[in-house]
Amino acid sequence: MKKIFYTLVLATLVLTGCDKFLDKMPDNRAEIDTPEKIRALLVSAYPSTDYMLVTEFMSDNVDDYGKNNPNTDRFIDQVFAWDDVTESDNEDPESVWGSCYGAVACANEALKAIDLLTEQDPTLDLRAERAEALLCRAYGHFILVNVFCMAYNSVTSTKDAGIPYITDPETTLKPAYERGNVADVYEKIGKDLEAALPNVSDKYYTVPKYHFNPKAAYAFAARYYLYHEEWDKSVEYATKCLGAEPASMLRDWAYQATMTQKYTPIVEHYIDANLNCNLLLMTAYSKMGLAFGPYSVYSRYAHGNYLAETETGLAIANLWNGGNSTYYMPMKIYSATNLDKTIFWKLPYLFEYTDPVARIGYYRTVYPAFAADQVLLERAEANILRGEEHYQEAIDDMNLWVKNIASGDEEKLPRTLDITRINDWFNNMRYAVWDTSRVKKHLNPYFEIGAEGGTKENMLQAVLALKRIEQLGQGLRLFDIKRYGIEIHRRIINAAGRPYRQTGTLTAHDQRQAVQIPKKVRDAGITANPRLLETEVTEMITNYHE
Repeated sequence: MKKIFYTLVLATLVLTGCDKFLDKMPDNRAEIDTPEKIRALLVSAYPSTDYMLVTEFMSDNVDDYGKNNPNTDRFIDQVFAWDDVTESDNEDPESVWGSCYGAVACANEALKAIDLLTEQDPTLDLRAERAEALLCRAYGHFILVNVFCMAYNSVTSTKDAGIPYITDPETTLKPAYERGNVADVYEKIGKDLEAALPNVSDKYYTVPKYHFNPKAAYAFAARYYLYHEEWDKSVEYATKCLGAEPASMLRDWAYQATMTQKYTPIVEHYIDANLNCNLLLMTAYSKMGLAFGPYSVYSRYAHGNYLAETETGLAIANLWNGGNSTYYMPMKIYSATNLDKTIFWKLPYLFEYTDPVARIGYYRTVYPAFAADQVLLERAEANILRGEEHYQEAIDDMNLWVKNIASGDEEKLPRTLDITRINDWFNNMRYAVWDTSRVKKHLNPYFEIGAEGGTKENMLQAVLALKRIEQLGQGLRLFDIKRYGIEIHRRIINAAGRPYRQTGTLTAHDQRQAVQIPKKVRDAGITANPRLLETEVTEMITNYHE
């Protein structure tokens, strides 16, 4: 696929997919002089490389199954160990950076064309196209700031390094960019969001679920304001997204359980654009369908049975008296030589042949960047953070999620959560340590969550656990780890399926939570993310790889 570089030329600001319109730089571009051309350009204003592989394998959703497992490579070794990535891969940080900024560049070109066209013909109504372009620009920067920076918070974000927020097409060879700070980036995302939301529409889309339709835009706003610590606004937009009958918006797990129980039809259904739950679907160069599917790819680092039994799907089901058998779609357990995976079937593994004869090409997937089930739990989280008077609203949303994903006889096996059950369950559980996993982990956010063992913290423990199941294999867990200052450990799982050696720790608000800015970007003059002292890094890497 042809790649056309603006600068950050050396900084890999890649216009992936824009070559149809931006075939020459900078003054011989094909004119974007009709609404139809603007709409066609906006197809390329969505990132074509996913962040999910990097963020999922940095999170606590995978364990190390030992150096004797050959299903790894140096790239994923570095990601798992929180090293600065130096290896190349279609999903490496440089590719994520370039893909997001490429999408932003397409959005900016569209916005420029909209301004010119409406100036020439004031009767043109391009408000919906402008809204989509603004949303795409905001989303590209939202992914960049959450991957390459520390999490937003009201205490340190005016000092934490941000990422360049690009609002104009580039017209010079080597423009100078400043990173600014995280608070500034969030403020600019918010301005683009608020400017777009009144005019977002799906009136000209052929397949609305692959564009920022109104519900997807509200879902984005709900997540943005949750991360920005504006809990009331997060609830407001989540409610606009879910509507008066949120149950009708959720994934139909009961129906999915009646389908042919084979991987391909299940995952193809999961990303069906006709489902109410799928709000915004994106295609990406990605191996996530392999890494979190029934394959050995990257299986040295896997979500295995130990994690499922002690921290995620099988463990949290005990909160509602359940277990694996109570899920409409039970977790799939794979156990063989060099393969220990316990997963939900979600994302498909697709392959795009560039040379069918030689059988070479690209790994692809389709994933829901926003889904109604995610929005429901984000609303529950925001309501908990709003305070005690909103706890019951949060409980109602969590119960709706549980009853939608878990089967069972309500009389014999109640699937109902309440504050008392949540408090009893978590107060009778110790916090996790590296060699004894538990659902409950110390939370250290910059915002207030009350005392450990209090109702607010217990409620947050519950909703974060449900979110972890809902988002498993989709890269979002790392963002919660960063926001809540959750310490996570690297440990090797032995032949008996239990931790036997600790190899590293990512502490609360550790600098390595922010993925290092790619080398080509740093070489172009963008400041690197701060890191540990060289002696500390050497000791950590030696301990891990020995």
